[in-house]
Amino acid sequence: MTSTSGISDKILIIDDDEKLNQLLTDYLGKMGFEVLTATLPSEGLEKLERENPDLVILDVMLPEMNGFEVCRMIRQKSSVPVLMLTARGEVMDRVVGLEIGADDYLPKPFEPRELVARIQAIFRRVQAKSKSGIKTIGGLSIDFHKYEVRVDENLVQLTLNEFECLSLLVKNSGRVLNRDQIIEELRGIEWDAFNRSVDITMSRLRQKLGDDPKNPRFIKTIWGTGYLFIGGENGV
Repeated sequence: MTSTSGISDKILIIDDDEKLNQLLTDYLGKMGFEVLTATLPSEGLEKLERENPDLVILDVMLPEMNGFEVCRMIRQKSSVPVLMLTARGEVMDRVVGLEIGADDYLPKPFEPRELVARIQAIFRRVQAKSKSGIKTIGGLSIDFHKYEVRVDENLVQLTLNEFECLSLLVKNSGRVLNRDQIIEELRGIEWDAFNRSVDITMSRLRQKLGDDPKNPRFIKTIWGTGYLFIGGENGV
């Protein structure tokens, strides 16, 4: 898959399984991606800073430090989409990954075709975002070109998931969206009925926006149903 400019999307894989890295390098290369690999977190973080990839595939089980720690370090300096590889059936791995800012997860073992589908879904979301403009509601401003959100003119760093959840709510201002609708709109794929991921993402989003769930300025929880963007209604 290449971008509209004709430049290949660059993917960084951080995984200590050299055979898997080679397999994915070959497979993703045939799909048109430029692939970089690192078997150590320190090497991966150095390549992240030097190469500026478009997406990071990050394993949980790594030497030096685990993938969660690596993801936290990535989020301190970058909003690049992160797809984490987790042990099959380890729901807590997925919960923790989402809590610290991962954008998607894929349990091991997996089919390369499914990985490509996840990657392409993420890049479609990024491209769709870039086609939009700027929207300002009350003290909230969203720049879809620069992938920036400001609250009262202060820049807020959001992950792709958080940015897209906010964008979806804003575009549906005044309409309650349930968890299934949010997952379907953002993913386009069934997410193992793991709709707790929506609550985790919303919690992180609210914290970054400085939004109090008990006295919301932007996002209101409709108990038993879903979420409602209210910033446009009350003009706060």
